[in-house]
Amino acid sequence: MAEAITAAVERDEHLLVQAGTGTGKSLAYLVPSLLVEGPVVVSTATLALQSQLVDHDLPRLADAVERVLGRRPTFAVLKGRHHYVCLARLEGTSADEPDDALFDVGESKPTRWLGEAGRLGKQVERLRDWAMETETGDRDELDPGVDDSAWKLVSMPARECVGAQRCPYGAECFAEASRARARESDIVVTNHSLLAVDMLAGRQIIPPHQLLVIDEAHELADRVSSASQAELTPELLERAARRCRPYVDDEVADRLMEAGDTLTVALADAPAGRLTGALPTVLGEALTLLDAGGRKALDGIGEVKSDDHDPVRKQQAKAMVSDLTKIAQRMIANAEHDVIWIERDDRGRRAVVIAPLSVAGTLNIHLFHERTVVATSATLALGGQFDTLARSLGLPVAVEKPPVAESPAEAAREAVIRADAARDTADLAWNSLDVGSPFDYAKQGILYVAAHLPRPQTSGLSEPAANEMVELVQALGGRALGLFSSRKAAERAAEVLRARTPGITILLQGEEALPILVRKFREDRNSCLLGVMSLWQGVDVPGDACQLVVIDRLPFPRPDEPLAAARSAAVDSAGGSGFAAVSVPIAAVRLAQGVGRLIRSRTDKGVVAVLDSRLETARSYGAYLRASLPPFWYTTKSELVRGALRRLSAS
Repeated sequence: MAEAITAAVERDEHLLVQAGTGTGKSLAYLVPSLLVEGPVVVSTATLALQSQLVDHDLPRLADAVERVLGRRPTFAVLKGRHHYVCLARLEGTSADEPDDALFDVGESKPTRWLGEAGRLGKQVERLRDWAMETETGDRDELDPGVDDSAWKLVSMPARECVGAQRCPYGAECFAEASRARARESDIVVTNHSLLAVDMLAGRQIIPPHQLLVIDEAHELADRVSSASQAELTPELLERAARRCRPYVDDEVADRLMEAGDTLTVALADAPAGRLTGALPTVLGEALTLLDAGGRKALDGIGEVKSDDHDPVRKQQAKAMVSDLTKIAQRMIANAEHDVIWIERDDRGRRAVVIAPLSVAGTLNIHLFHERTVVATSATLALGGQFDTLARSLGLPVAVEKPPVAESPAEAAREAVIRADAARDTADLAWNSLDVGSPFDYAKQGILYVAAHLPRPQTSGLSEPAANEMVELVQALGGRALGLFSSRKAAERAAEVLRARTPGITILLQGEEALPILVRKFREDRNSCLLGVMSLWQGVDVPGDACQLVVIDRLPFPRPDEPLAAARSAAVDSAGGSGFAAVSVPIAAVRLAQGVGRLIRSRTDKGVVAVLDSRLETARSYGAYLRASLPPFWYTTKSELVRGALRRLSAS
């Protein structure tokens, strides 16, 4: 892998690398990075990997190569501006005065503030003291931490920042200092969310670089989609009206309040789900009011100048109104390349949301040009091929040869089209590599599919599947990680196991903080940990603490997931199969991530049990999904698997 990355940089081509758990892929891309004129940027999807790189891999690498290079390599972490305490915001924050961000609409400010003032006031004062001592201003270095509501009072989102030149604390800004350190470092570690924002902002945040390494690359397209997503709520509109009122006529601020009231009416009876066709009339009225009111408000606010009475708050007001106005205009346009839906959370909060149908074009334009990109993950080759991942990242993928043209004129036209396509993608040449795994999956693990079970029909856990799960857990005596497709199924599994396996501790996600549950699971050999999607890729429990992974059903996206449904419908309308092109690849990535929880070291042994018979019986996609998984020894015989688990328990 290290040699392939070096060759990719030399040839100025991009590289997709699948490297299984335990391969040492972080060192495989960090070592050749030191041969590239810096900085080299490494982007990760999770805080866990970012911490591993900064706290372990990079210091060890620096120690190892210092004598060889004749100097010690340097590295830095680059995070979004809101991760750092803002001295200007801190100066303008009073522990005695409430801030808009503290209030939820529907609650009276005095009641909420009286309840919050003491706790938040103490936290703000502690932040004020800490800001005078810290060298980085990074929230992650604050121990103990503070509530999100307190941190919002002393941090500054990028869109609300007036800029170092106009800020009285620009020379002391922690966020600016982090960018300066990044520019001078050999390796810069950042995250997919900031990478996405950087691309959408014209690549002005992350320092210029020749090599970009994207670890956990299977997550990137979703993070770019999230960065491109926007929402409107009545609360946001009312807060914008309050923020801009000091700078505009009351009539203008009242227009924004009216837009918020109209949006409340529009969302009151609207069912959650995707909006197709023309927008509902009342929603269209709310968006039109917001667009007109936002334009007037921006005119009234005017330019933000360094000699303004409070340039920070003025910039906050202007940024918020500007963002909301652009969102309204985007929703009014209702373009084919966007998806709009109504969202409702467990607390009844409603929002109208917009997101791009696909980000492949955005990535094609902004990700690959003028730098070499190495994308790596343990799950890049789906069905044994890299094409699906490459296509989602905007890389050109070979298509079938077109049929023979009927005339010389048509042949010439086809040649011109192919030449144009080749010219357009000439600088997007890419290669792929699967470096395999140090694990002997066929000897270390069993993939068991309960093919005798009925096809799953509901979001819960069926009685036959629950019985199968109990028998497997009883055979091993615990040490099982249960990955479920819904909270309802996980709760039902916990209920059944607690009733029928009294000697085993059942840990259920949501009953305690996840890090605490994982620690208890790791330490107690007679325990099972049950949870939903965040456990499918966020748990690392090597050794005999986890020797059984139970998956209740294939993790296809739900029919009510607006983006997946819209993307599937687009493929169907173009004459393809939306299920095959969208739902199956999503399930393949999720399933591979879940299955990957079992074997985490060379000595691990165990069973992955899939309680969804479709993995064996579905002719159209079963084999494809199995080909996306590590090469475990495969069986559908339940008695054989229970015997293997009993032997593991005895050993």
